[in-house]
Amino acid sequence: MKYNRILLKLSGEALMGQQQYGIDAARLMQYAEEIKAAAESGTQVAVVIGGGNIFRGVQAAAFGLDRVQGDYMGMLATVINSMALQSALEVLGVQTRLLSGLTIQQVCEPYLRRRALRHLEKGRVVIFGAGIGSPYFTTDSAASLRAIEIEADVVLKGTRVDGIYTADPEKDPTATRFPEITFDEVIEKNLNVMDMTAFTLCKENNLPIIVFDMNSAGNLQRLIEGQDIGTRVVMVSSEAALLDPKHSSLQPSLDAPTGQA
Repeated sequence: MKYNRILLKLSGEALMGQQQYGIDAARLMQYAEEIKAAAESGTQVAVVIGGGNIFRGVQAAAFGLDRVQGDYMGMLATVINSMALQSALEVLGVQTRLLSGLTIQQVCEPYLRRRALRHLEKGRVVIFGAGIGSPYFTTDSAASLRAIEIEADVVLKGTRVDGIYTADPEKDPTATRFPEITFDEVIEKNLNVMDMTAFTLCKENNLPIIVFDMNSAGNLQRLIEGQDIGTRVVMVSSEAALLDPKHSSLQPSLDAPTGQA
């Protein structure tokens, strides 16, 4: 496999499928089957999933609620989605552990870095719920932080679009996809990949991001096998690294052991 350990970031909205709210069972099982295939291939898999299909913290202001209270409500929404994904994986026979940034001992383990690493080393799929356990931080930030903590080789952001485009492809038919783009180019072009806190964490720690279409069956497996899927966000483009060898040290080594990429 191209990657030894990955952090898969899924949006809560993706779980809605064609519905307007909640969890679509067919989409949930599709994601579970994709994750199962990745785990069975030998790749260690960690997952962070959003809660936008149930509640977003930024909605709190519209209801006249306190933003902090709203963010905690959003964290609980991610726990609901995480529990659903855990159950779907276990139906398929995948050993799974749910670790939460909030203490909810009846349904999940508290997040401890060493515990998460041990679960991954044993081949279990690890789901991180409740973000980082603090308000004002998105699940994108949680994904970046957890990926750095567990020394993941890459953050895979599964969306309904097959990469990063020059414009929104659902609104602009002339938009073109970037097969590869640097962190600096994303900032310069003001492209919406992740929120800036999450994006900066990845940039400062030289952690590549790949944005890909999670809804197309088999994409996750093809990606971890090394096929050219989605858009890769890197420190230095492959072309620049070839032209100037001094930049090659900034590119993650695909053959490096976990944590060295």
